[in-house]
Parts: sequence; structure tokens; C-alpha cells
Amino acid sequence: MFYIAHRLFAAHDRALAAHLAHHLAAKTGADAVFLPFCDTDEETLQAPVKGLRLFELDRRRLRTLTGMIAILHGPSLDDGVCMEIGYAAALGVPVIVMTTDFQTYSHHPNSPRWEFTDPLIETITRRVVRVPRLGPLPPADHSADRFATFASRNHRQADEVVARSVDALLDAATGDRAVPHTAPARAGSVFFEPSPYTPVPEQVAEAVRTAGYDLRAARRFAAAGTAVAARTDWEEARHAETLIADVSGPEAPPGAAALIGAAAAQGRRIGVYLPHPVFTHAPGREPNWRNLMIQYAAGHHLSTPDDLTSWLHR
Repeated sequence: MFYIAHRLFAAHDRALAAHLAHHLAAKTGADAVFLPFCDTDEETLQAPVKGLRLFELDRRRLRTLTGMIAILHGPSLDDGVCMEIGYAAALGVPVIVMTTDFQTYSHHPNSPRWEFTDPLIETITRRVVRVPRLGPLPPADHSADRFATFASRNHRQADEVVARSVDALLDAATGDRAVPHTAPARAGSVFFEPSPYTPVPEQVAEAVRTAGYDLRAARRFAAAGTAVAARTDWEEARHAETLIADVSGPEAPPGAAALIGAAAAQGRRIGVYLPHPVFTHAPGREPNWRNLMIQYAAGHHLSTPDDLTSWLHR
């Protein structure tokens, strides 16, 4: 089963994902491709708790994957997609990231650049397929509509990145699948993924230590060697018994979302720290305090340090 992970809230995002799924299915057969929203009948699905049902349908496919193509673009990455990337990567599934973003990112003007705003994403995926430039200009035609020409160049760019991503996925899926690390979690260990925009809240660190846990925290946001630090964070988090992730912001930060996915894939205990949620509402769906892939993977919403302390002592 090949999984297309994509932002699905707007028509243009769904259209690009469908375009990708169509081209992948032409080489694998339609039954081998899973396209969320389309294949879960999200618009018409009825269930007592619709968001939870959608999460369950997606997770069922995530556990049976041969490979994944994840569509990411722009400085604000979809947290549901990043969660799915982390889930697949923790299971040893090859993940190809498809992007047409013409930007790269860094902490400082002259420091090493990353493909995305968090170096963890490129660390845990097999390959990033980037086509950052428009398709070629057509022959000069002064009577042509410039907007139609511009649209055509964008469509050609999309066609190229889709073709290259499909080839990359099929190449990756024919190789040896990475074996997930099967070592047991470190007993009594907590990995804390802070917001990339603020330091570790001292109240959170103190609550973890007071509860008697061995605390490790992400270091890649302040490290000189971000690539090495990102790999270390990934391994530390995957071997922790408990994950606590600060998901503050308009969306859960991409690294936090990926680590939540990895912890969920391994059956770890997950607490999500979110003092100020913004609820989303959709027809037929219960209010969600975070992207439903984050909310139902975590299960524990911690609003205050006192909530965290109580949860750690359970």
C-alpha cells in the first residue's frame, strides 16, 4: 500500500494530491494507493465521533505501508502530514517528500540550510524531491493570455515534481526496508519536545524531574551541528518511555508532530502541552483542539504544569 500524505483542507491541495495519486496508480494499480479524504469519504462520512473515525481509518493504512509520498511546501508545514511522516518513518517505511517550495531555511543567515523549517523532517525521510522553478516558457506569442501562460508553467512544474516523486518512491520501495529499532524504551525516561520558538518552560522541566523521570530535551534548535543534533533527537525520542510535546502555534510544529507520530507507532505514552488551544470545526465532526491526527494520537491534552504533574504521577 502506498500512502499519499497531504494537506486536505482546500481544493487546490486536494487536487494536487489527486494528481499525484493518479500518476502513482498508473504504475502500481489504483488498489495499491491510499488517498486520505478521497478514500475515507471524508465529506460524507457519518460517525458518532467523526474525527476519531477518520484517525482510525488513516492509522489502519499507516500500519500496512510499502511507501509514502508526503506533500510539503511553505514555511508552515501541515501538522497532520508531519505526524504521518513520523509514524511511517518509525516503522521503517520509506518516505519521499515532494515539494515545489523555492525557499530553504536556516537559523542564521550564513548557517547550513535545511530543506524545511525543522531539520528533523529531512533527517527521517528517505529523499526530498524538490522542483522549485516554474516550467519552461512557451514560444513567444504576444496574443496569449499571460495568466493562462503562468498557470501552464505551474502545471508543468507540478507534472515534473509528481513524475520524479513517483519514480523516487518506486525506487525506494524496491530496496530493503529499514528495520525499526526494537530495543525497549528506557524505563522512567521522558523526552520533551519544546516549541522551536521558546526555551523549555522551567515549570515543565521541574514537573518532570520532581516526578522522578529522567528528562531529555530536544537540542537541534540550539546546536551548531543541526543535522547531527536532529538525528540524536530522533533516536532519544524514539527510545523514551514518554513523549511530551509542546504543540503551541497555529499548527503543531513539524518536529513535534513527527515525534508524536513516531511515538504513536511504537505505542509510547504521549502528552501534548497546549496552554491556549484554538478549536477547529467541520461539518459533522466534533470540535478538535488540534489536528485530529495529533489529538487522537496523543490522547492527553495538558494545559498547565499542574496538569502535567498530575498526568506524570498516574
